[in-house]
Amino acid sequence: MSTPQRARRAPRPSGEDRQRAIVDAVEDLLRTRPLAEISIDEVAAAAGLSRSAFYFYFGSKQAVLLELLDRMVAEVDARLAALPLPDEPSRDWWRSCLAVFVDVFGAHRAVSLSLAEARATVPELREEWSRRLAGWVDLTTATIAAEQRRGRAGAVVDPRATSVLLNTMNERAIAASLAGEEPSLPPGSVLDALTDLWCTAVYGTPDP
Repeated sequence: MSTPQRARRAPRPSGEDRQRAIVDAVEDLLRTRPLAEISIDEVAAAAGLSRSAFYFYFGSKQAVLLELLDRMVAEVDARLAALPLPDEPSRDWWRSCLAVFVDVFGAHRAVSLSLAEARATVPELREEWSRRLAGWVDLTTATIAAEQRRGRAGAVVDPRATSVLLNTMNERAIAASLAGEEPSLPPGSVLDALTDLWCTAVYGTPDP
């Protein structure tokens, strides 16, 4: 006669699982109200953890927001890396690159708007955003400079100055659209408008 097997216990969530649950909970709660109106107790409860467990992984709600920024940036960078740079970038290629930012920031609208607001008052978030933005500026600068060497970009274009202006314009235009500010473009119009401006700034025409 066989001995009944003992029921297996469900595996306990790992530290990574708990941390992910906290971050997911904050993003979910941000869809309903601003970060300032969300309490640590609410976050912990939504994550299925205690208040003390929250503080074991994060020192504050702003620290969770920083983790959400890391997630978004990682998603953007992974999608950009999957777009091979052609020998002669076309309007469609530039549009695909810009679509990464429009899509990712739009998919995480509540986080995007919270980050835009928090950067004004949280130095750590502002510094981290600046560091990540600088990486995108460097990437754009290198692409414009390569187009100049090929003789395709305008000779009077300063690659870095143009890159800084274009990337900061992206940030503001997308944030204003997501927030429904006036004046701003409807979300469905932002991508094409940005593509026109980027191509015109680099090539002197919206359709190089």
